[in-house]
Amino acid sequence: MAVKKRIDPKIEVSQFIDNLEPNFQEMLTYLRKLMLSIDPNIAEQIKWNSPSFYYTGPLKAFDPKTYQRDILVTNLRKKTLLCILPTGQKIKKNVQLLEGEYTDGRRMITFENLADLQKKETLIRDLMIEWLELLDRE
Repeated sequence: MAVKKRIDPKIEVSQFIDNLEPNFQEMLTYLRKLMLSIDPNIAEQIKWNSPSFYYTGPLKAFDPKTYQRDILVTNLRKKTLLCILPTGQKIKKNVQLLEGEYTDGRRMITFENLADLQKKETLIRDLMIEWLELLDRE
């Protein structure tokens, strides 16, 4: 049986973005650059059929079903970019952007277009920095 060769996650994300309509290409390219600039331990991949960002640094042991490494998973909906923070409920200070109260701990952010995303860049950066500070690191 042949072993399937895994594509480099950066190439996989680039290919995914390249195949989208221009509005989503612009938003995801901008979000990608922003997220990867926040901390060197943030990486990207395709997860749940969409670009996502996760923490690569050392963490204390945890149940993988709690998604402690997952920072932000994108979801494309009609004309909006939905960003899901699987553990967003932990964030307490920078909550202006966060939507929803879900029992599994996730919170969401919705962006209508590139201008909306650019307008909220500082808030996104602050939110991600707080998330990183809340990690249970080794």
